[in-house]
Amino acid sequence: MEKVIDATDKTIGRVASEAAKILMGKDSPAYQPNVVADVVVTIENASKTKITEKKKDEKKYPKYSGFPGGLKFETLRKILDNKGYNEVYQKAVKGMLPSNRLRSPRLKNLQVKD
Repeated sequence: MEKVIDATDKTIGRVASEAAKILMGKDSPAYQPNVVADVVVTIENASKTKITEKKKDEKKYPKYSGFPGGLKFETLRKILDNKGYNEVYQKAVKGMLPSNRLRSPRLKNLQVKD
């Protein structure tokens, strides 16, 4: 089954929370927390998402190398320029899914289209 979310004029968090809920299967009457839902979520018009200029400069994503003193931060603007909206939505939805062994299989069912 495929669900389509239109991101036009919506914020990243609103779209990501809706996608996370669907990926967990909570919108289905046959919800089971220990099973990956058989659904593919497609986020369309990701480049038309409503993001303010201030948010692009102030939102920071941590990046840790594994070495002492290796914590660095990337801004939202830098991630959008280098990797695009796909990476931003992947990070947002990943943070909203439970941290267990089902997170990776659920994220594989997320598709982002510009």
